[in-house]
Amino acid sequence: MSERVLVTGAGGFIGSHLVEALVREGYRVRAFLRYVSSGSIGNLAWLEPDVLAEVELVRGDIRDPDAVRRACSGCSAVLHLAASISIPYSYVHPREIVETNVLGTLNVLSAFLRRESVDRIVVTSTSEVFGTAQYIPMDEKHPLQTQSPYAASKAAADKLAESFFYAYGLPVVVLRPFNTYGPRQSPRAVVPTIILQALQRDEIRLGRLGTTRDLLYVADTVAAFLALLRSPAQDVVGESFNIGTGQEVRIEELCRRICALVGKPELPVSCEQRRLRPEQSEVYRLCADSRKARQRLGWSPQYDLEQGLRQTVDWFTAHAACFRAEDYLI
Repeated sequence: MSERVLVTGAGGFIGSHLVEALVREGYRVRAFLRYVSSGSIGNLAWLEPDVLAEVELVRGDIRDPDAVRRACSGCSAVLHLAASISIPYSYVHPREIVETNVLGTLNVLSAFLRRESVDRIVVTSTSEVFGTAQYIPMDEKHPLQTQSPYAASKAAADKLAESFFYAYGLPVVVLRPFNTYGPRQSPRAVVPTIILQALQRDEIRLGRLGTTRDLLYVADTVAAFLALLRSPAQDVVGESFNIGTGQEVRIEELCRRICALVGKPELPVSCEQRRLRPEQSEVYRLCADSRKARQRLGWSPQYDLEQGLRQTVDWFTAHAACFRAEDYLI
């Protein structure tokens, strides 16, 4: 397959799984990584050597328009995942979040305005742009309610993408995964933090236990990206797609299920004050309506929660020595 695909944020959790899948599907993959002096390639380090050898690594900063323009050159499709994703961090550093998520997206879109052609630009969104559910399940027409600086930055990026479709005719698509989880995810996310605390501690400390999330296994998220690349332009360009399981689970129940899988079903669970979002910023319910993705992309989740959690628990159990559960990461 001669098509060259650029993945921004390739060293991240979802990005690394996506790069791996694209290589195995026969795409030529260019991975855009944020430069760090250590030379780290992030989660791409988990890839098999034969897979990683097929990836063209390009380093830079998504906030640098020249670096982004060079990375985009010669690519027929761009899967844009580069973002600062921590909600607690966005409370402390909102300007950095906006510069990365909004200006970074602007740089990707602008790279194709004058001198480049591209078949597909997929901008990765988040269910956080909706805020807590006003109705269940949540389709693409659900009102936006940005309850954190992070959510606001992602909503702005979505709208920028939409505007570039209407104003310049760019072939933009917005993909909106709900709560992706799986191997390689940062310990700051809820599923890994529960697993690691269950493996390494005598109790589990979390934020609010009564909130619900629609948890989507990472392989299903990746499958949606691949479906977008394959779908006819008239079915997807200028559109947004929510992807999730359509099932919500309470965090307290999620914790109990993970503890059972780890073999510690009686482990005590408590709410820790420093992990709570501000009251008006908390997103209490999320649950996706993915009918549009099913109809237009032929996509549907293949992993139920039990299967996905087992895969994730097995991976973190095997690599637990690489992580420290006692650290609270914002």
